[in-house]
Amino acid sequence: MAERERGRTPPFGGEFLAHHQVLDADGVGRSVRRMAHEIIERNEGLDQVVLIGLQTGGVPFAEAIAAALSDISGTDVPVGKLDVAFYRDDIDLRPVLPEADTAVAFDLDRVTVVLVDDVLFTGRTIRAALDAVFSLGRPRAVQLAVMVDRGHRELPFRPDYVGKNLPTRRNEAVDARLDGVELGEVTK
Repeated sequence: MAERERGRTPPFGGEFLAHHQVLDADGVGRSVRRMAHEIIERNEGLDQVVLIGLQTGGVPFAEAIAAALSDISGTDVPVGKLDVAFYRDDIDLRPVLPEADTAVAFDLDRVTVVLVDDVLFTGRTIRAALDAVFSLGRPRAVQLAVMVDRGHRELPFRPDYVGKNLPTRRNEAVDARLDGVELGEVTK
């Protein structure tokens, strides 16, 4: 489920209860492929483009976009994983996930970094991700790809590539995975 809702799931709260499937696996696949085409077009190719998936939800989407980029262009784009937990302004309110690690095995200087996440909500994760990226290098540009933009921004971020714009109520939860996107709630 989306990053913000994870902090309220067990052992910290309730469980995600889906009410509506927004996209099935085919719909997610089409969105991923469309975003890959947009990345190629905007960057006029893939020279000096790298993908970094945000732990934990963004990593599978980064890998899927990389596979689509390779399929479309024949170019393998480097993919990294970034854990932003220690860069967040709410670290004392959220669990640190032990399986989430940072693995960026390539130079970030003078490249275009495409940050990839599952759900964009308040923008706080992206702010933390920018701090983390700039602690690793000085990219030429940073772009943002998200599977779902659900609104309710608290910080001024707008994604460059969006799989699905999904207006939500603040108390709703979004679960975005490669096998589908569901809208629901966290129950106690």
